Amino acid sequence: MADIRVNDRVVVPEAAVETKAVRSSGPGGQNVNKLATKIQMRIDLGRVAGFQGDDLSRVREFLKSRLDAEGRLLVMSQETRDQARNREDCASKVADLLRAALFRPKVRRRTRPTRASKERRIEAKRHHSERLHQRRVDD
Repeated sequence: MADIRVNDRVVVPEAAVETKAVRSSGPGGQNVNKLATKIQMRIDLGRVAGFQGDDLSRVREFLKSRLDAEGRLLVMSQETRDQARNREDCASKVADLLRAALFRPKVRRRTRPTRASKERRIEAKRHHSERLHQRRVDD
């Protein structure tokens, strides 16, 4: 298996990946009973190359529900009946998860409404109020 490329900077080296094939669950007849096609992939996040600054702590916080007791990322795949394709699926899941964990949302800066937008809002309220006044029946 080759290294897993997350982005142009972060790469999961082959040495940081532990792959284990186990028997799949669910329907599948004798194939499920005989072959170990489900893949469990554990990634040692401390050995991932390319993290900068607080990236590792951000990744650990983002993926904390997917970490095992030793702090390794656990990803599984049993989508297909082919071990190699499940291994590829696990690798793409790892890359997607790390990409999502490294994404930094844009910081929102508070803005104030412009004078014109305030005036438009007040004018719309006045117009609505007049319309309701015209609908009233005077007794």
